[in-house]
Amino acid sequence: MSLRTAWWRACRATVVTVSAVWLTRCSGSNSDTSQHAVALPPGMRTVAPPTNADQNPPAVPFDSATPRLVASAVQSFPHDSFAYTQGLLFDGTRLIESTGMEQKSDVREVTRTTGAIVKKTALPLSEFGEGIAILGHRIFQVTWRYGRGYIYDATSLAPIGSMTYEGEGWGLTTDGTLLYLSDGTSSIRVIEADSFRVVRRIAVRESGRAVPMLNELEWVRGELWANVYKTDWIARIDPATGHVVGWIDVSALLTADERKVVAVRGGVANGIGWDSARRRVAITGKYWPRLFEISEPSR
Repeated sequence: MSLRTAWWRACRATVVTVSAVWLTRCSGSNSDTSQHAVALPPGMRTVAPPTNADQNPPAVPFDSATPRLVASAVQSFPHDSFAYTQGLLFDGTRLIESTGMEQKSDVREVTRTTGAIVKKTALPLSEFGEGIAILGHRIFQVTWRYGRGYIYDATSLAPIGSMTYEGEGWGLTTDGTLLYLSDGTSSIRVIEADSFRVVRRIAVRESGRAVPMLNELEWVRGELWANVYKTDWIARIDPATGHVVGWIDVSALLTADERKVVAVRGGVANGIGWDSARRRVAITGKYWPRLFEISEPSR
């Protein structure tokens, strides 16, 4: 055997040996694979794509001339502190809430004064529930990153349909005819309920500056109200122009101790429900221990 032939055979044997070790580890035949897992190279590791939630919160309000109002509670009620609140609405006297987080998302009817769950419908375990809106006998709910939403019977909360859309879903509300969808940017889509076709977009601005991270939405006396994610501010938006006509500061609703507990768990203000019969606005948040009623703001 020539030196060159011996060298090639040695190389082939090494490759076969290394390949056998690799296959043994990957096939799970080694009883101690849990301690010898093979890590993927950096270029092959699975990395979650960035989302609109990865932005830093904007330093709103931008303009000191825009009217500001500090929310003061008329009264408060218990709220499920394990609920990652995504949407809040009133259907007559009924209070409906949607919650998020994978494996925990649902749509639920709750008793306003006690926070007790009357009934609920869970989403598929892999989906992250977001905002809700009610039109007639239907409740619409969007999900975060999946490009699809669900339609429920408003009375029973039983699923009766679905819809699809592009991009992320965050907040949802209605003016009684059209739906309004936020996606974590400064743009709000206006959508036909039956086709889910986008008919126009509202660019939300304050003094010419875009207001991003718009989250939970509610239609309040002709205005669009929107939580700005990761802040204590609710923007009051003129839906015709997209201009922010006022701000509501909800930072004083929770006590200092409550705020600390909520912050550690990653909770923030998010939940606006307009009770037209009682002329009150209900405010809560993700993991908040209480639901607050504030007076109808003057214009």
